[in-house]
Amino acid sequence: MHTDPDYSVAYVVIETDSDSAVKGYGLTFTVGRGTEIVVCAVKALSALVVGKTLKEIVSDFRGFYRLLSSDGQMRWIGPEKGVIQLAIAAILNAVWDLWARVEGKPLWKLLVDMDPAKLVSCIDFRYITDALTEQEALDILVKAKTGQKNREEQMLKEGYPAYTTSCAWLGYSDQQLTQLCSDALAQGWTKFKVKVGADLQDDIRRCSLIRKMIGPNNTLMIDANQRWDVNEAITWVTKLAEFHPLWIEEPTSPDDILGHASISKALAPLGIGVATGEQCHNRVMFKQFLQASALQFVQIDSCRVGSVNENLAIILMAAKFNVPVCPHAGGVGLCELVQHLILFDYISVSASLNNRMCEYVDHLHEHFKSPTIIRNAQYMPPKDPGYSCEMLEDSVQKHLYPQGEVWRAIEQQGKQ
Repeated sequence: MHTDPDYSVAYVVIETDSDSAVKGYGLTFTVGRGTEIVVCAVKALSALVVGKTLKEIVSDFRGFYRLLSSDGQMRWIGPEKGVIQLAIAAILNAVWDLWARVEGKPLWKLLVDMDPAKLVSCIDFRYITDALTEQEALDILVKAKTGQKNREEQMLKEGYPAYTTSCAWLGYSDQQLTQLCSDALAQGWTKFKVKVGADLQDDIRRCSLIRKMIGPNNTLMIDANQRWDVNEAITWVTKLAEFHPLWIEEPTSPDDILGHASISKALAPLGIGVATGEQCHNRVMFKQFLQASALQFVQIDSCRVGSVNENLAIILMAAKFNVPVCPHAGGVGLCELVQHLILFDYISVSASLNNRMCEYVDHLHEHFKSPTIIRNAQYMPPKDPGYSCEMLEDSVQKHLYPQGEVWRAIEQQGKQ
């Protein structure tokens, strides 16, 4: 579906005039053209941010979220969806990074240590109280306090389960698939995702190859990246059922809630769930997906919805509906960010690892000051203060559009 991606980010830095001159770093992921539109939206929203104190923001974080998401004029180009929501995500990711740095904690630890009532006060419950009330959210968090310290120690020791998407992209030769899969198995990976949807016979061949390599006891998932209509998805996935995939990811339009429900119902007898969420606009859509039993795996994204604030609402709704959260990651920085959210989910909300895992793609981590650490196919909890958003200054300057040396080199090649 996204055939020529040029992985990019809109990168936000919030500067302060505090004695320590601490900064907050945030981003939202894009795939190339259009990033400049997100940057325009960030600049348009900046007037609502500049001049505020961190204390002022976090003392009424719900109000600040609503200030950005419900501006009387800019709301018209949303509301809470598309470019404006991506911009809000980048800004709020920077605010959360700043807050965690000031507290001297990694973001996951800031959330885990936060008083449940304070945490709930960061969430905008507008439009979702028919699925989750403030009191229900508070009750979930209070109940999960039991065993929380043990789970935190477990994560620090063992890490959070990850799955790999790096082995089976469309276009890889059988030799490349075999080599990558063999390498991953040797490194301890047990959960593998295969991209599908371009050609059925090719999918059957590739899924057969991967299943034979990983064996019957390791986990296989398939991802169509929105390629099919509803009935086509049901027919196609039914023909791949012999390979026992745990889920089919993004089988159709990310906006088609009832379509996903139909697919879920049709595939349930085959033991195949539906996973989606990486391009789900906001908490309201997740609410409807959950109410309609349209997904069996919630795939939050750290940059698609309204940052931590909105993801907290989604994580808590998923807990109420007893649907596992398995985040989307990869891209630029998505692994670095979303690891904090899934650690919080396990330690402070779901208290379960059953059918739960976080996506991992092994690329572009070298551009981050606190890159993701994977050990034995597990995300090891970050220890540096913040939200792991800060990029290396050298990487920023080299890749800054359009004046960075990478872009100047491309321009020179074009002239030649």
